Amino acid sequence: MAKVMTEAEQAFEQAMEFYKNGYWGKALDKVREAVELDKQNPKYVSYLGLLVAVAKKTYDEAEQLCHVALRLDRKYVQGYLNLADVYIRARKKADAVECLTVGIKYTKRDVKLVRALRKLGVRRAPVIPFLERKHFLNRHLGQLRHRVLQMLGKE
Repeated sequence: MAKVMTEAEQAFEQAMEFYKNGYWGKALDKVREAVELDKQNPKYVSYLGLLVAVAKKTYDEAEQLCHVALRLDRKYVQGYLNLADVYIRARKKADAVECLTVGIKYTKRDVKLVRALRKLGVRRAPVIPFLERKHFLNRHLGQLRHRVLQMLGKE
């Protein structure tokens, strides 16, 4: 039995099609329509924020919308990814890293967030902080830490 889509869901699906095909203005209009129909849906609000950043390049407004979405649902993984994307577009890498780090705490180390954080090039602190990262002890202990964390399923 096929699920009947609401008007908001239909508008959002159309928005995502436009977004994937690079029609950001049309995607923005459609996602706005979805938000008007369902203002409490964190997915719609989060993508509205992302599309405001992509289509209009008004990063402050985009950031605020993404924060609203995360207040609606703290465990919404894509919300953190969208906010981090907004920060990266606004050239705020440190804020993107912080956003993903907070998201990892709220979502119990979601794989997508960990992957996104790694993609940003964030590295753990050296095992022995007073030695250089390149020091042979830090390199070998870091590799050991990495293997142990992998075995424990924390990496």
